[in-house]
This record gives sequence, structure tokens and C-alpha cells, in this order.
Amino acid sequence: MPRFTVHIRDEWLAVPCRDTSNTIQWLGQEALKRYIKNKPDNGGITAVKDTRFVARRCQGLGLLDADDTIDDVLEDNDFVELAIEGDTMSPDFIPCEPGVSHLYPYTRWKFYISLDGNSLMSTDLINLGRGLYKIKLTPEAERKVVQSRELLDTIVKENKVVYGITTGFGKFARTVIPVSKLKELQENLVRSHSAGVGNPLSPERTRMLLALRINVLAKGHSGVSLETLQAMIQAFNASCLSFVPEKGTVGASGDLAPLSHLALGLMGEGKMWSPTSGWADAKYVLEAHGLKPISLKPKEGLALINGTQMITSLGAEAVERAQAIAQQADIIAALTLEVLKGTTKAFDSDIHALRPHPGQIEVAQRFRSLLDSDHHPSQIAESHRFCDRVQDAYTMRCCPQVHGIANDTIAFVQNIINTEINSATDNPMVFAERGETISGGNFHGEYPAKALDFLAIAVHELASISERRIERLCNPSLSELPAFLVNEGGLNSGFMIAHCTAAALVSENKVLCHPSSVDSLSTSAATEDHVSMGGWAARKALRVIEHVEQVLAIELLAACQGIEFLRPLRTTTPLEKVYELMRPRYKILMHVRAPCGMSLNVLIFSTQVWNVAKPYIDKYQTEYIPESRPVSPTAFSLDSPASPRKRVRHE
Repeated sequence: MPRFTVHIRDEWLAVPCRDTSNTIQWLGQEALKRYIKNKPDNGGITAVKDTRFVARRCQGLGLLDADDTIDDVLEDNDFVELAIEGDTMSPDFIPCEPGVSHLYPYTRWKFYISLDGNSLMSTDLINLGRGLYKIKLTPEAERKVVQSRELLDTIVKENKVVYGITTGFGKFARTVIPVSKLKELQENLVRSHSAGVGNPLSPERTRMLLALRINVLAKGHSGVSLETLQAMIQAFNASCLSFVPEKGTVGASGDLAPLSHLALGLMGEGKMWSPTSGWADAKYVLEAHGLKPISLKPKEGLALINGTQMITSLGAEAVERAQAIAQQADIIAALTLEVLKGTTKAFDSDIHALRPHPGQIEVAQRFRSLLDSDHHPSQIAESHRFCDRVQDAYTMRCCPQVHGIANDTIAFVQNIINTEINSATDNPMVFAERGETISGGNFHGEYPAKALDFLAIAVHELASISERRIERLCNPSLSELPAFLVNEGGLNSGFMIAHCTAAALVSENKVLCHPSSVDSLSTSAATEDHVSMGGWAARKALRVIEHVEQVLAIELLAACQGIEFLRPLRTTTPLEKVYELMRPRYKILMHVRAPCGMSLNVLIFSTQVWNVAKPYIDKYQTEYIPESRPVSPTAFSLDSPASPRKRVRHE
């Protein structure tokens, strides 16, 4: 028989429905009848038939018409919110999906990924967040988990005093807990530590957090039982996601508050979200998916909440998006250089061989593959080959040096994040092969915290230099283009305020780039007397990255606008392809206003700009190897009598 779960004020009510041709009005009245049965004063409702209400599906918050039939608008086990006229919205109702992100479209999974605690990468974690995979354990991981749990069961059976297993926590580490209260100890730990605040993580970020915690537990050094770990996997595979506030972690002893909220939902307490139910009480969401709440065994509460997975999962997203930004920043800068009629000489391979930083060499190579060459000739470049300019401003000439260090920083941070993804970071650690547990400090988040502070600083510089290029595009004294890239200036303002937006974002980033990990506040009565502040490092790194995406989107718009003023001349094939990507999506406006760049950054974080140019970059690097040639010492000399200024080749 179909059944629906209806939320009225502070109650969740299961309403069976034998005939789904009944209306939403009928469903609401049936729920109200059940509601007043449980209230001594009938909940203040005098007559069900006279009670007016509004009904919404919890999933998507779609408003339900009272005259619609249940069969037409609901599915079996759907969740419905009923708001009685005159009531304020229930205080425990969350009126939106949890921080729904537009970055990664949710996809129903088709494949499995096997976790062993040793081989997960940041790209895999992003794909798990997007819903591309379900999770299962490798047989070796299952074996290690079982062995680890057997040791803990032995410790409890023998009444040994071991931190976090038979004792209290933090300041209460010397308080021994009776065996009869060990389950209550773990449950109380999770409940008391669920003290975070702020907006909930988005579904994809909560999936990443849950998947990463499962991966760490799969290493077999945390003492969690296989039964509990499998229950977590089932919740992940059903996309039953706990309410996890984004604020409240100091990054040591791990991400206690957010991981406690994650565990609380799995225990059937607090709130949960799923694509089927929307927000509802956790016990009802689990029940709707045929799942049971986790029953914690000794040490399992501590095993679920002690670690750096909040910092690391957000860090994985940050580093993946940063990598996409860095790749596409080169393409956008190359397009700007073409519009501003810059030289390709600054990207000569011999120059960069003399300062062989990997990122610098890589960026210079990308510029060579995108700009004028025998492989990809440019009519725009040919039009100013013998101009009287000698060299370009630093914002164009020094792209390999500035963009290069961003690339090298991203690689450095990605290595740390991938190491952290596959690290056991709780306490105490269980060593089944040695037959002992050892307390240590792997929960301290200093590694990812410092790395993500560094990442924010490096990626911000891509926006800082981009904003200066936007200025050059908009300034007629620097670009030789119409002011603010618009006809009839004065009547029209063009990119005037688009540039102001870029400047505002860059200025905001300057504040956000102050490292959070240089701060530490002693907590837990000076037991945890040095902390990493890694949670804020991760969150602000993502904010910096979002701003950089938006600034680069504005530069991309401005450069494409500039191309219009150089027609009928054409740029190189790969850069024309980038322009063609833009043209059908965002009409280039020559008269009235600049198009909004804020929606355009989807092209950047979805890597569409990179995907268009990459085949040409790869082909150039594979097929075209320029001959090494000496650099003329007078090629750019203003004082050389043998090379009058007007004859300097500006390539």
C-alpha cells in the first residue's frame, strides 16, 4: 500500500493511502486527523474540515494543488510539508535544499568505485560528490576492518583502560567509563559535539565528506566495525545526507563538529536530505530508503568524528577547480594578448630554459601553441608585425612567470590533498598486527590548512593579473580600441562597471588571502592547545577560487568584445574556436552594455574553454617543435644603431 510522510509543525506522520486517486486535500486532512490525536488540546485545531493549509513536496518544494490527485503529483514514500494557515513555518523545517551548488550537476550513479583507504584521488572524490559512482569496499579493506575491530572487542572484554574506548575525551581522558555505559559514551560524544553553525554543506560536498570518511575508515586503523561501515556505505549509495553546518571546526582535534553532524544523521537523529525526501528528520529519511540508524559500539563514535575530512574534502574541490582555472587562464590571457596586439617573443622557449621552473615552461609552451606561429597563423599578429612597439607590459609579457608559479603551487597542494585523502587521521590509531592502540596527533589539520592558504594566495594572483589586463582592454590609451569596448561611448558605458566588478572581487580576495592557519586558539581546557583553523582555510580558498573564476569570465567577455573591433582580421585557429564557443551563448553587444560575466563563469569551472582549445595545444606540442635558434642581443634594444626602432619585428 502506498504511504506518504507528512510534516505538520513539529510532527512527522505516516499516512497510508489505499486509493491514490484521492486528492491532496484528502491527504492533508488525513494527516491533520492523525496530528490532533496526539495532542491533548487537538493542537488548537477545532475542525479538520475547516482548517486551511498549504502543501508542498519536500523534494524541490513544489507547491501542491489541493484538487490534484495524489497519483498525478506524488510518488510512493514521498515527503510532504503541510503549513497550516496562520502558522509560521515550522522552526525545524529547512526551506531549501542544503546549499545546492550549481557547480556540479547531480547525476544518478551507474558504476561502483572500490575503496581501500589507499588509492582514492581528488578527481575520484569530486566524481563521488557528483553522484557518478556508488561505493563498495575491497576484500582486503574488509579484512583489515574486521581485524581492527576484533582487537577493540578484546580490549573491552579485558576491561583495559584505553583512551576513547573506555575513558572520556579531551579533558576527561583520565575518567574511566563502566563497560555498561560505553555505548552511551559514544552516543553522547556525537550528540554533544554536534555544535556547528551556519548553512549546511551542499549535497555534493556532503557526499564528498561522507565518501572520504568511509575511505579513511576502510584503512582498518580506526576500529570501526564492518557492520557500521557498511551502514555508512548504504547511506551514501542511497544519497541519505546528514545536515552538516559549514562552520564550527578549528581543524584539531580534527573536524569534530561537522563530522559529528555527519554521524548524528546516520544515528537517525537531527536532519537528513535525500533526492527523494528533501529535508526531513533523519530517522524518516533512513526508513524511507529501507535503512536502519547506526548503533554505535565502543570507540565508534570517536572513529566517526575524529579526522580532517571536512578540510580535505573541501580542499579536494578547491584544488580541482584551481587546476581548471590555471589551464584556462592561459587561454584567456592569450586571447587578450592578441586583442592588445602583443608580441610572442616573450614566450620563446630559450628564454624559459634559462629559468626552468616547470610551471613557467608549461605556461610559455601553452602560449606558443595558442598564438601566432607557422602552425597557427594569425592575421591580427601579421597586421602589427613591424609596428614601433618594443615590448609589452608585464601583465602580458610575464604571464609564464606569474601563471607558472600558480601551476606549480596547485601541483604542490594537490600532492598534499591526495596524501591526506588516503591518510588515517583519527585517534587513537588501532594496530591489529601489533595488538595495540597508540595515541598520536594525525588529526591535526596543519598540512591541508597550510596548503590551502598557499593555494588561495597563488590562485588569487591569476585574478590580480587578469584584472590589470581588463583595465588595458577597457582603457583606449592602452588598447587603441574604443573606450570600455563599446561604440558611442558616453551614451553607452560598455565594460566600465564590469571592470569595477573585477576590481572589487580582486580587492575582496586580498582580505580572504590572509592565511587562517597563522592563527591558533587553545581549546578544550588547554588540552588542545594548538589548532590549525583549516576549516576556514578550505572555505575561504573556495571563495577566492569562485572570485577568480568570475574575474577571468569578465576578461574572457572583454577579449571577445575586443575581437569584434578588429574584424575582419582573424586570430589563430584555437583562439577563434574559443571565440566561437562564446558567440552563440553570449551575444557580443557593441552598443548598449556589457553582458553579465557572472553566469559566464560556468564555462570556466566546467572547463569548456579548456576543452575547446586543448586539442590544438596537444597537437602543436606533439607535431611542432620549433628549431632552437640564438636570441639576438639587439632584437629589443632601443639604442641599437643597427636596428632602428621602427624596424623591430614585433612578433
